[in-house]
Amino acid sequence: QVQLVESGGGSVQSGGSMRLTCAAPASIFSINAAGWYRQAPGKQRELVAHIANDDSTNYADSVKGRFAISRENAKRKVYLQMNSLKPEDTAVYYCNADKVKYDPFDSVRNTDYWGKGTLVTVSP
Repeated sequence: QVQLVESGGGSVQSGGSMRLTCAAPASIFSINAAGWYRQAPGKQRELVAHIANDDSTNYADSVKGRFAISRENAKRKVYLQMNSLKPEDTAVYYCNADKVKYDPFDSVRNTDYWGKGTLVTVSP
């Protein structure tokens, strides 16, 4: 089973910035589409941002203009740049890869790979 690894979480004050990284193992050639999700205490997991195979992006209304998702295929990584953070952004953030390639000659394949999450805490 493929396990993604999130990093970059921690504590920051309101108004601050943070960049999360999602890394795929070497068994994956590239992450072609992925999303960042978050789950706050007592709430359901929600989609925060998604980047598609054609590099189009979409965001939850609550983070539009503040967060940016990007990917770097050569390093098998997906990033979430978070600016102007608010206390309500506090949550565990998870990465999900829904399209990958296993080698450079492979077709893009649908997947459902997750990481274990990284905690982001924003203080007032």
